[in-house]
Amino acid sequence: MNRTLRNLIIFIISTLAAGWVGAWLNRILNLSPAQNLGMLIFLIVPLTVSLLLRAFGGDSWKDVGFKPNFRGNGSAYAISLLAYPVMIAIILGIGRIAGVITFPRSDWGAFFQLIVISFAQNFFKNLFEEFAWRGYLTPRLQVLGIPDLLNHLLTGLVWGMWHVPYWLFLLDQATIRSFTSLGIGPLIALSLVAILPTAILYGELRLKTGSTWPALFIHTTANALTLVLLVDGFVTLQPRLEAVFTPGMGGLLVTVLVAGLGFWLYQQRTQKL
Repeated sequence: MNRTLRNLIIFIISTLAAGWVGAWLNRILNLSPAQNLGMLIFLIVPLTVSLLLRAFGGDSWKDVGFKPNFRGNGSAYAISLLAYPVMIAIILGIGRIAGVITFPRSDWGAFFQLIVISFAQNFFKNLFEEFAWRGYLTPRLQVLGIPDLLNHLLTGLVWGMWHVPYWLFLLDQATIRSFTSLGIGPLIALSLVAILPTAILYGELRLKTGSTWPALFIHTTANALTLVLLVDGFVTLQPRLEAVFTPGMGGLLVTVLVAGLGFWLYQQRTQKL
């Protein structure tokens, strides 16, 4: 068997098993969300396995994407930091005009402080995610000769399925209820759909720059904004239209905007090849 293919199979199986094994350990050890050993296993296994495969499985270290490659990539870094603030502002504006969204809190000084704190927390978490997905899976699929769009979709599929035990068992249900009024089934279904265009956007930033850092920045910016807006109560939505207007994962409007930006980046990059 081709070594790259073998290692990808090992990575994918290990990654998809991590959350389920973590949830099982939490259950048999009777651990609370505050003692979430399963979450730790879920988070660190993908990156750990990718590093082991690079160190001992024969995969190259050259395509990790650790160098920031700032030169010539200013627009990509600008997109990574500004795309979600702009898209979310558009959605909130439309939702406010339509009477779907209200802003119960007006202490915007606290909002920006919370954004900074949330960004720092999510940056650390997303180091493990992005250097596994865009730092390993995307470039390794590229080595196999997988076409770019299929590469992104395969990465998104594995990335989405990895999240399922997290949503079901590892994430505190109180946190889910503070984030959305949707039931867990609709939330997972919408999120799995939304992850595919998200993978295209993040993957295109990775391929355009040759660096994993822009994907890390855009992922962290998205997490920080949506968590503070929704969990900290700066935005409320009418439940009947929440799936359309929520700025969080699975929101239909944000998914359409993310897909549009991702395909535009793909066109821009491939037209220059």
